[in-house]
Amino acid sequence: MMYDHTTTPLRTGRAAVNGTSLHYRTAGSGPAVVLLHGVPKTGYHWRHLVPKLTPHHTVVVPDLRGLGDSARPADGYDSATMSDDIAELMARLGHESYAVIGEDWGAVIGYQLAARHRDHATALVFAEALFPGFGFEDHTALTAENVSSGMHLWHLGFYFQPDVPEMLIAGHERELITYMIKNERSHPDTATPDAIEEYVRCYSMPGGIRAMLSVYRAMLTDAEQNRQAARKKLDIPVLALGGSAFIGERNESQARLVAHDVTGHVFDAGHDLAEEVPDEMADVVLPFLAAHR
Repeated sequence: MMYDHTTTPLRTGRAAVNGTSLHYRTAGSGPAVVLLHGVPKTGYHWRHLVPKLTPHHTVVVPDLRGLGDSARPADGYDSATMSDDIAELMARLGHESYAVIGEDWGAVIGYQLAARHRDHATALVFAEALFPGFGFEDHTALTAENVSSGMHLWHLGFYFQPDVPEMLIAGHERELITYMIKNERSHPDTATPDAIEEYVRCYSMPGGIRAMLSVYRAMLTDAEQNRQAARKKLDIPVLALGGSAFIGERNESQARLVAHDVTGHVFDAGHDLAEEVPDEMADVVLPFLAAHR
């Protein structure tokens, strides 16, 4: 369960959009903000940040295509298609304009949302992500630099392989998700049992791991989509947020490749800012949103 600032549970619903069905939560009032989670997480990732936003904003928290309690279609896991899902959802909910907050894969999808729907996205918060097509793939390499920096992303190549990951992960979803969530944080104790249970529940459902892997298997398509979109840089303001123990300042340098107006901030944290340092994140995000309504 997720709550707003008055401890009222968020409203939930499902919407048929772009050939699939998305589960979403919503609460609050004011200018709209959509929050896009990464992998292996769900919309529950935002549970600490939401009550800090709802006094000022109408918040929409979808589970991305194939993830959480959303439907798990056979295809459509490239970031452009997943961004169109969100654009249709926001239109369906009556939000003509909105800010976008994304983290991890949700940040990549959030960028595509801002790039493909420029008349609707008013600002972008790009948290703890690297772009396919702009160096993300380089971190699959077994090099001394990647290993020493903690950025040897071994799982990218593994997940990209057909069939073998499904065989090895089946029955071990809990172990994989717990490891990935805790290992990428400076503050592993912030991976609370309720969150782990929710993530394991969703990714253990039929098609859950297949959908997760499909996001990674679309990386080469994403790379081409990002290179094409970056030919016309974003004009909206972008806030690039990093954790010092993971992607850090590289979030800002990545964002500057695709946007003109970029501000960066690095927290004393690992990869999952909204769960590790939600108060500090809110202190940076709220003034940014207020300045760019």
